[in-house]
Amino acid sequence: MTDNRNTILAVLLSGVVLLGWQYFYNEPEMARQRAAQQAQTQAANPANSAAPNATTQTPAAGSTAPTPGSPTIQQQQGAQVKDRAEVIAASPRIKIETPNLIGSIALKGARFDDVSLVKYRETVDPKSPAEVLFSPSGTKAPYYAEFGFVPAAGATIKMPTLDTVWTQEGSNALTSTTPVVLKYDNGEGLTFTRTISVDDKYVFTVKDDVANSGTAPTTVYPFGLISRHGVPETSGYYILHEGPIGVLGDQGLQEFSYKNMDEKKTSEFKVTNGWLGITDKYWAATLLPDPAAALTARFSSNLVGPTRIYQTDYLLDPVAVPAGGSATTTTRLFAGAKEVATVDAYDKQLKLNRFELLIDWGWFYFITKPMFWAIDQLYRLFGNFGVAILLVTVAIKAVFFPLANKSYASMAKMKAVQPQLTALKEKYPDDRVKQQQEMMEIYKKEKINPIAGCLPIAIQIPVFFALYKVLFITIEMRHAPFFGWIRDLSAPDPTHIFNLFGLLPFDPSAVPLIGTYLAIGAWPVIMGITMWFQMKLNPQPPDPTQKMIFDWMPVVFTFMLASFPAGLVIYWAWNNLLSVLQQSAIMKKNGVKIELFDNLKSMFASKKAG
Repeated sequence: MTDNRNTILAVLLSGVVLLGWQYFYNEPEMARQRAAQQAQTQAANPANSAAPNATTQTPAAGSTAPTPGSPTIQQQQGAQVKDRAEVIAASPRIKIETPNLIGSIALKGARFDDVSLVKYRETVDPKSPAEVLFSPSGTKAPYYAEFGFVPAAGATIKMPTLDTVWTQEGSNALTSTTPVVLKYDNGEGLTFTRTISVDDKYVFTVKDDVANSGTAPTTVYPFGLISRHGVPETSGYYILHEGPIGVLGDQGLQEFSYKNMDEKKTSEFKVTNGWLGITDKYWAATLLPDPAAALTARFSSNLVGPTRIYQTDYLLDPVAVPAGGSATTTTRLFAGAKEVATVDAYDKQLKLNRFELLIDWGWFYFITKPMFWAIDQLYRLFGNFGVAILLVTVAIKAVFFPLANKSYASMAKMKAVQPQLTALKEKYPDDRVKQQQEMMEIYKKEKINPIAGCLPIAIQIPVFFALYKVLFITIEMRHAPFFGWIRDLSAPDPTHIFNLFGLLPFDPSAVPLIGTYLAIGAWPVIMGITMWFQMKLNPQPPDPTQKMIFDWMPVVFTFMLASFPAGLVIYWAWNNLLSVLQQSAIMKKNGVKIELFDNLKSMFASKKAG
């Protein structure tokens, strides 16, 4: 039927997108990640390795500058994985204590390999452990940052390496108000002094002074690297990038998945005004060299024994250290949570190249970020992100009301002329061309646009996905409670209808193969009910196929959306309810009968008769 065409189109389009998303990306990717993690755990004793070492191998004259070495150097295979706390306690360290970060810097190698985010916890329980970002070699999942120098081609200058134990001077702890100073004398005329400071958020500043007391000048190449051992656990969603990332001058945004890096092995760029690192869903570690510096940036993946090691690094242009003189270089490291306001502030404050892209806003960036801003502002007023989502939904409805009004008014007029259209089919049963001509005359006479209902649908699809993106990627939504049993809007509804919401002692989501689709909570059920009422608002389609679609679509969507973030399901349920009220008011205004109660009566009457 023509009057149901737009609704069916919207339902089918949404259903195809959601089913395709779930089947082709969500489930396979999560299964792949679980398999990779299991294989990694079974295969490894991850190497109690040295970091990817700054190699002293040098190219021939006239070739490219030396680069931080691959992780094939000095690996100690077969070492047992040790407890993280045990590894940290076994080496001399400088404590890190700031309002947002806790941990330590290893004096051996001057490596940033122990960082935890004190304001973020592993679960919604505020007493659960702080989220760990960096871990040292010898633990289950080594992940760290390192800075240093490599010598010029052909030189044999002794440089600080991963085995170098630096001497600590001054403060015993690194805080947001007290920097620390490390020193290393190579015994050959070069003295390296490193001053490390950190702000009250997540950026470390590393200032290196190289003093040359010898009689001959020397040249050094500053480098920075971030190394990660093993394939990390990821969210496994196609819409979110997790892995090596950078914005590299005119080359723009560069994103590599771990799988992609395994295939490429190495990707290298020579640019200015760049930054690079590794991002997770909510956390990131990035190297922030001076935006004006020319650098060779590299992303690499190397298999060392059973362990895959991922590295992002850069090498700066050479720095000349004259005899009897000194030289200074300064760089930065971001190691922390991808808070929107914090990332945006660093972008402006440090004059970085689109550092805001560290947060994956997606294709609908121009919708997604303003939507987050609106939700965040309402949260600041009402103190609850769930309430903010409900209010933003009302605002979206208000913005689209003129279009929705035209759409529903057009649908109402289509219903009003339905008897005339039926009469045309009876009058010209075998002449489709004549039917169409007469139909267009009726539309023209009644001022009906048969495709008017499609526009609001087409516009609101990007809005829906933008909201999904906001809920999924922003750390502000992580562990954000609503009311009742919803303690995390970014996670699925934790209740299960198939164990009677906890009365039966089993977990439906653990059932093999179909467990994902059995984890249906209370809010998905509420969403399904509101969608069912919305379907019943219109006349029952005479075509059996169309009727079957309307009858089963709420059930299908209930199962599909069960694994989506609770905040998105709440939004959809609330949107459905507002749509029912809006459509009812517009239909009443245009003198069109509201079919809801008649449809409900006929449905129950047919069951009783059966």
